[in-house]
Amino acid sequence: MNDKRHKARQPNIILINCDDLGYGDLACYGSKRNSTPHLDRLAEEGVRFTDFYMAAPVCSTSRAGMLTGCYSQRIGFADYQVLFPGQAQGLNPKESTIAKQLKKVGYDTKIVGKWHCGDQPEFLPTNHGFDGYFGIPFSNDMGRQVTRLDRPPLPLLRNNEVIQQQPDQRGITERYVDECLQFMRRPRKNPFFLYLAHMYVHVPLFIPKQFLDISRNGAYGGAVACIDWAMGMIEAELKRLGIKDETLVIFTSDNGSRARDEGGSNAPLRGTKAQTWEGGQRVPCIMRWPGKIAAGTTCEGIASAIDLFATLAELAGAPLPEHVKLDSISMTDAILEGKPTKRNVFAYYYGRNLEALRKGDWKLHFCRIGWCVAPDNVNNLPSPQLYNLHDDVGETNNVCDRHPEIVAELETEAEEFRRIFGDGRLGRSGSEIREVGVCKNPKPLTEYDENHPYMIACYDLADMPTMNG
Repeated sequence: MNDKRHKARQPNIILINCDDLGYGDLACYGSKRNSTPHLDRLAEEGVRFTDFYMAAPVCSTSRAGMLTGCYSQRIGFADYQVLFPGQAQGLNPKESTIAKQLKKVGYDTKIVGKWHCGDQPEFLPTNHGFDGYFGIPFSNDMGRQVTRLDRPPLPLLRNNEVIQQQPDQRGITERYVDECLQFMRRPRKNPFFLYLAHMYVHVPLFIPKQFLDISRNGAYGGAVACIDWAMGMIEAELKRLGIKDETLVIFTSDNGSRARDEGGSNAPLRGTKAQTWEGGQRVPCIMRWPGKIAAGTTCEGIASAIDLFATLAELAGAPLPEHVKLDSISMTDAILEGKPTKRNVFAYYYGRNLEALRKGDWKLHFCRIGWCVAPDNVNNLPSPQLYNLHDDVGETNNVCDRHPEIVAELETEAEEFRRIFGDGRLGRSGSEIREVGVCKNPKPLTEYDENHPYMIACYDLADMPTMNG
């Protein structure tokens, strides 16, 4: 890092993470169905990433990887793709997070929204570097429903306390935005780190009427419009406070869209959430820092949410954790100077299985969900498939037979990941896997009480298919 960057003022940081928002869901990423003027303006004033990946194609592992700067397999999440209410496992409090590192250099920190890295007290955000928390700690379909009366009510937390059960989800995003604005308005001497983790566009979709009325894409378009409105409100507050130029804004999503006819899109990518096709893990990402990040630019290099840890630490002058292995690679030169990203290899894991690997423009699939077999049936696996993502971003043309040398090169790279993190379908165990957090006596944060007024907010999802996470 040069002296000039060392002396630069620490930026405020706002990280906005959506839930299940697809690569093709924003107008600035090609959507013709959703209007996103505030997010389009964010892209016009900053850098838009074309090849930005989450650590996993589902949410608990994705979020844990982003916060810790690690592949989720390294931090013990291989068997815990989606965490459920009252589950014993969660993000180990021993792990370093972005918030913990920023606290070391004076940042005020806050998370608003979905956490989903464990709901037991030792796993909640206030034990992971956040000064405060306001939100629902897991997915919005994990509460009590007419079709799932076995579930406890959905909890809304302030810090570690349940302050409401089964809240009206139509008003949650507005409450989240208000919480963010109140945090931004506090008198302070320190820079701040605000992590807004949206509920939208995870199903079920409960949309305020004003956003439904302007949607050209049903309830889904209304949810996207609400996300865009939230960006507009935060933008207006940055201007009102006079801190827009001092604030780095990052906007992304935890994984790709379900794309199950609700209105979501991963176009032009193949696949969906919970798959290791590009549509499962390649997501929108926009970064803006006026005067530091060149406006209207595009970053086409391989980048990952895993890399936010090292990037934000460098920009804030925060130390990286000592004696702890990370997978994070700083993107500072790429976003501030327009240089190529330093990441050239990315591994696509689902659970314990290494399903694909990308190096440069080449991506080699070893297996896909539904194709993985028990270790004693390895010979029954389909042949690997090779795609050139520069020429074939939709992964439609398998060129494996034409490039045996590329296949061999990527197989060699894959072997290093198998050594470190293992590969379940091959019966391989990794050598660099840390322990997930485990609570000895887990229990849900809420319990059903037939006399409690939250009963009126139970909802019927009988006609709406859902996927937890």
